[in-house]
Amino acid sequence: MAAEYTFCRLFCLIADKLMLQGKKILLGVSGSIAAYKAATIVRLLVKEGAEVKVVMTPSACDFITPLTLATLSKHEVPVTISDNQSWNNHVMLGRWADVMLIAPASANTLSKMANGACDNLLMATYLSATCPVLIAPAMDEDMWHHPATRANITRLLSYGHKQLPVEKGELASGLFGEGRMAEPENIIQYLHEHFNNESVASQAGDLQPVNGSPLPLQGKKALVTAGPTQEPLDPVRYISNHSSGKMGIAIADALAAAGAEVTLVLGPTGLSAAHPSVKTIRVVTADDMFRGSEAHFAQSEVIVMAAAVADYRPKHIADLKMKKGEGDALILELEKTKDILRTLGATRTEKQVLVGFSLETNNEQEYALKKLREKNLDLVVMNSLNDKGAGFNHDTNKVTLFDKQGGINELPLKSKSEVAQDIVRKIVDILHTNTPLIV
Repeated sequence: MAAEYTFCRLFCLIADKLMLQGKKILLGVSGSIAAYKAATIVRLLVKEGAEVKVVMTPSACDFITPLTLATLSKHEVPVTISDNQSWNNHVMLGRWADVMLIAPASANTLSKMANGACDNLLMATYLSATCPVLIAPAMDEDMWHHPATRANITRLLSYGHKQLPVEKGELASGLFGEGRMAEPENIIQYLHEHFNNESVASQAGDLQPVNGSPLPLQGKKALVTAGPTQEPLDPVRYISNHSSGKMGIAIADALAAAGAEVTLVLGPTGLSAAHPSVKTIRVVTADDMFRGSEAHFAQSEVIVMAAAVADYRPKHIADLKMKKGEGDALILELEKTKDILRTLGATRTEKQVLVGFSLETNNEQEYALKKLREKNLDLVVMNSLNDKGAGFNHDTNKVTLFDKQGGINELPLKSKSEVAQDIVRKIVDILHTNTPLIV
């Protein structure tokens, strides 16, 4: 048995390495301190048998030289349309690749891509590309979370591009936070998954208009809840949880990109929806979230309850800040909050699609299926805090979808924007065909 396992493991490793053999990878490098990582990306790609060509922006040359990348890729690296000797054919370069990877993608380059600006060779090549485009953003945390950047990312995702998750760590500014470009090894693994799941990736087109056809959720109204709630103890303190709201916000953006008219009831978080058509209602407590949701529930055909609502709140809220007493302990009396999902689920109609979330630490499937039954859901999205990269505050998530027909779709670790697209495809399937979808 051990020998069989070892052989299978070895076979899988070899197959994984062969996945990039002969693949044509076009690497776009923009001006960011993370540009130095492009050398490692090229080296790893070439090592796995890929043919790599690189195109750079002029500002990228401030961080890494074209000679370095040309030596590693064994191809000349163009920077300008013309080098006074010859014309660099950006059209043929864009048509040559199996995939175009832009790493790092600076905030400036993301803006140009989203708006079709064409003032350098990289942008001319990007606009000529006929292959899938993968984006690895790199910037400081405040730039990453700025509404303009979020809007640009949403627009690029609506083009069918894929965004690699940014990582959290030390930034060039000296701050610690989100915005670091994915490490080269993680980018290579993402490329493995891209080529291994091309058939799955092609399904993303189901959410986009084809030959002028309407978007799949055009004319539909959707309600999404996201983020935590805060239950006050006194004017200073409150009870809450670690939810950032990222998953629910990503779903709101994905629903809007699919044509839905989306209302997002969002708990206290510094984040916001990127899609300009999403209407956001800011709330604080569980009661606030219930009232905001109830006001839009009946007219919504799609409801996704992704918020992490507090199960309990203090029974008594102090009017003034509570002072530290003489004793060693403080006893709080708590009472249950309203179960929003159960309450609204009891009033749903057959024309509505109701989706809930189940974040667990143990007996995950058992609790998820119980929620699916007891709260009258069409779909429950289960994830576990035991899975690395899943749950609160990550840009990635690993989920399993359970539908009321008994369908089970276990998804690999993906960016939350990709998970959101998978969930929206499933919603479209339930809404229009009632046929389980393999994602």
